[in-house]
Amino acid sequence: MIDRRTLLATGAALAASPALAAADRLSSRSFPKGFLWGASTAGHQIEGNNIASDQWLLENIKPTIYSVPSGDAANSFALWPQDMDLARGMGLNSYRFSIEWARIEPEPGLFSVAMLDHYKRMIAGARERGLNPVVTFNHFSAPRWFSAMGGWTNGESIQLFARFCDRAARHLADGISHAITFNEPNILLVLRAVILPPQVLEAQKTMLAEAARRMGTPKFTALNAANLDDLDAMQANLVPAHKAAKAAIKAVRGDLPVGLSLSMFDDQAIGRNSLRDAKRRELYGNWLETARADDFLGVQNYERNMWSDKGKLPPPKGAPLNYSGAEVYAPSLAGAVRYAHQASGVPIFVTEHGVGAADDSIRARFIPAALAELQKTMASGVPVMGYCHWSLIDNFEWIFGYRPKFGLHSVDPTTFARIPKPSAAVYGAIARANAI
Repeated sequence: MIDRRTLLATGAALAASPALAAADRLSSRSFPKGFLWGASTAGHQIEGNNIASDQWLLENIKPTIYSVPSGDAANSFALWPQDMDLARGMGLNSYRFSIEWARIEPEPGLFSVAMLDHYKRMIAGARERGLNPVVTFNHFSAPRWFSAMGGWTNGESIQLFARFCDRAARHLADGISHAITFNEPNILLVLRAVILPPQVLEAQKTMLAEAARRMGTPKFTALNAANLDDLDAMQANLVPAHKAAKAAIKAVRGDLPVGLSLSMFDDQAIGRNSLRDAKRRELYGNWLETARADDFLGVQNYERNMWSDKGKLPPPKGAPLNYSGAEVYAPSLAGAVRYAHQASGVPIFVTEHGVGAADDSIRARFIPAALAELQKTMASGVPVMGYCHWSLIDNFEWIFGYRPKFGLHSVDPTTFARIPKPSAAVYGAIARANAI
């Protein structure tokens, strides 16, 4: 429910910006009939108390690079009906969420029917609200026992993940709209290339060594936390793990669309001898080629990279910035989508897109501006199935804790009350009209 203050703030934002005023006039540029309008979340980031997971261990050991533990998060394990009511209330027709492997298989080969039933209720709950359930089978987190055996560096990971996907699909696949095997399996390539400084990587190495010691194993790695010298082995196993997982899901339900999602920038070449093409190979590995055999490719875009012959250029002077100091550049989504389709040849599903900013007016301006550019790209012939904004609610953002604000709704950390931001009304108006 949107209160009077939110409605007034939304009206002021719309009046203040030509881009937002266009979102209120809504009939000029339509999206295709059946376009998927959604919001995205991830289990570990909103459910809370995912105590059997690798992430829980990493958050709570000393030393750790996580600023705070996830704790109760947004208590969405209990409050998922409220979350879906928010999505429905915005006029969305889709909701992307993940199932937590650590809850479903807390010990090797021990599958919890109770937890599978929990996610089955969520899928049914989405359907009852007119929401297409877009389900991610792995959104970074994994069971603690899995990461303690080396995680994705271990060749057994391929079969173990396929076994999990088979068991989960047999229980859940009937109601799923779209299945995503992996969320950003290239995330460590991205973190290595453009985000994490050397001192953080060194601190991460110490944290992982302590996790291995605590678990009594020689190596502990997670999909979003691993040492640089493990990345090649991880990528070598993740690609066949995706293929095996897709085969397992398709064996249960052959008509279910299956793909993966990639972290992608709008990579732009600046000047002569730009590093852009080499950086694309480094950032995305062979995932774009792998996606050619899939039903769709999920694109997750937040920023652009401008590559000279020396490296990544800083944001232009005076550009709006997000919480981390990166440029807020609305056309980046369209640029990433164009390249993703060009490289993969399959339909694109924008499975994440957003901006980390405490000032919601930045988000409220950003959404319609980005969607207007996306619509132009679609009009030029690029097939895009849908758009899911990250995120439905403010949540736990991994090592950065609760400081980054990506949500269309804020969450009170004590009462867990969800409070809509003006950007939720802006996005909802676009979704309801299926036009920008």
